[in-house]
Amino acid sequence: MVKKEIQKEIEKLKKEIRRHDHLYYVQNSPKITDGEYDRLYRRLKDLEETNPELLTSDSPTQRIGGQPAKGFPTVRHIAPMMSLDNTYSAGEIRQFDERVRKNLKGDKVEYVVELKFDGVSISLLYKDGKWVQGSTRGDGIEGDDVSNNLKTIRSIPLAFDEEANIPKLIEVRGEVYMTKKALEKLNREKKKAREELFANPRNAAAGSLKLLDPKIVAARGLDIYVWGIGHYEGIDFKTHAEVLEYLKSAGFRVNPHHKLCRTIEEVVGYCNSFEYKKDELDFEIDGMVLKVNDLGQQKRLGMTAKSPRWSIAYKFPAERKLTKLKKIEVQVGRTGVITPIAILEPIALSGTIVSRASLHNFDEIARLDVKIGDKVYVEKSGEIIPKVISVAKEKRTGTEKTFAIPTECRVCGSKLVRLHEEVAIRCENVGCPAQIKEAVLHFASRDAMDIEGMGDATVNQLVDKLLIKDYGDIYSLKFGDVKNLERMAEKSAANLVDAIDKSKSRDLNRLIYGLGIRHVGERSAWVLANHFGSIEKMENASLEELTNVPDMGPVMAESVYNFFRNKENAKIIKKLKDAGLKMTMEVKRAAVGALAGKTIVITGTLKTFSRSGAEEAVRKSGGNPSASVSKNTDFLVAGQEPGSKADRARALGVRIIDEEEFRKLIKKEVQ
Repeated sequence: MVKKEIQKEIEKLKKEIRRHDHLYYVQNSPKITDGEYDRLYRRLKDLEETNPELLTSDSPTQRIGGQPAKGFPTVRHIAPMMSLDNTYSAGEIRQFDERVRKNLKGDKVEYVVELKFDGVSISLLYKDGKWVQGSTRGDGIEGDDVSNNLKTIRSIPLAFDEEANIPKLIEVRGEVYMTKKALEKLNREKKKAREELFANPRNAAAGSLKLLDPKIVAARGLDIYVWGIGHYEGIDFKTHAEVLEYLKSAGFRVNPHHKLCRTIEEVVGYCNSFEYKKDELDFEIDGMVLKVNDLGQQKRLGMTAKSPRWSIAYKFPAERKLTKLKKIEVQVGRTGVITPIAILEPIALSGTIVSRASLHNFDEIARLDVKIGDKVYVEKSGEIIPKVISVAKEKRTGTEKTFAIPTECRVCGSKLVRLHEEVAIRCENVGCPAQIKEAVLHFASRDAMDIEGMGDATVNQLVDKLLIKDYGDIYSLKFGDVKNLERMAEKSAANLVDAIDKSKSRDLNRLIYGLGIRHVGERSAWVLANHFGSIEKMENASLEELTNVPDMGPVMAESVYNFFRNKENAKIIKKLKDAGLKMTMEVKRAAVGALAGKTIVITGTLKTFSRSGAEEAVRKSGGNPSASVSKNTDFLVAGQEPGSKADRARALGVRIIDEEEFRKLIKKEVQ
């Protein structure tokens, strides 16, 4: 066969296989047998293997990647993936409608009501109708590129249906989920292998998308429903209902249980109807989502800093059951907080078997007057760990026992502390094994010491293999230690060792932030570094001296004071000193210039700065970055999608500047 004929047959096979994938995975209506499908697939694979120059990324043969990933790069969404505010009653739904109508000044409003899937929100980017990448929601601005894992989901088209109007660029938004049956099968396999079971389908879906080997993901039985779009070019829509119909026609899997409602009472009725239907579905939902149908009205309503004003979630009432509290265990969290956990007689609750529930904190135990052996009411509303709500005191027999609050950490033996009027009791030893992984990840994070390559998978192995016991041990790692980690090639190992060495020269404020001192964020770390100029002076500072540091306050001052007097922490600081990290900086006193002494708030998304990078630039120019707008704010730097801070700045008469003007001010300062 000549190349032209081969290419023609390949394109024909790709088109035919895509059609059968859509029939099978989206419409649940297969037209050929598995054997016939396999023959088509094998023929396409053979042609591509003998003609590799004709292999394209949108081919059905490219769904499952051959090699495990070494980690997930971060990608930026073109349009942010906003979270939704919640409502919990019909009255709150009506209040939302009143706000919408008030802001639209009496315009006629329609709503599309959809199921609120209990899964993982993702974004699929297509260019000229072909899939480019898929990512998790992340923080709404940036997410993890999990394209190879998403390719294993057969109901995600790698290319738009040819008969659809093909956009130049479009972000398709959806929810990856695991069916109840798939979760049962997976948990049977995990139980057989004596592995920890997944608590619910959402947990299983999220865990599966984080796996580094797509072949394992392919066996998990994940699926997807798409529910909207983000950024789009080369196409236009007037309503959300039109968007859903378009996505369905383009080959995407859209859940049929959505309804266009013309009155708010129709919305309430549809939401209530699914409270009783939800258990009949083969997937979990935890509520409904309301969206203003008209896209022009959505634009007029706009966004708050975190949520759209044109959409809201209605959460179903929590299911509540009575069971026995067998005992109370304590758990050491990643920040050292000691959390009491109720161990229960297992009960079926909201689709899962529950044997553990949160008691929140020790004050809550006292408030509830809960005792070991009590009959307690447990509630679960979309949470992985359910909550103890109340005690059935009338069922007490007199054999119940009062729980004794611990005074020492059960993991490392350090004395537990409670500062001022805080509810939380904490272990302040950052070398405590229960806290170490999270402490190391924070220390190595981008805004702290920025050690590229020191991600979850690497840190987990380093700690589990006892190569490091705290973040001070990072600097004693050798090439041989790192090279022997799983999935760590020689080049990656060399890059990590190099990144560790480069981190030694980071500024003092970033080191202080990386230490993980409670209450000390990036701005506080800068204030401390600029006030004291060295770690040594901070270590020797009295509580009174720390309290007198500008913007500190007694709680933060006591936290810093206690941190440096903890013996285990002192040992870690010594390791960092011995490794040659930068322990001093030049103290900057009153500066002169456009930003000197000015209070500046940054909002929205900037093109050339991360949020922390912009704030760092303000500090280096003598300014004071702030998180909130007030009458004392001198400038508001407004990026894309500035949100409510810009509205408040206008109301207060605060000067608003764009990123370009901000860059000019920064440049002027450093000249």
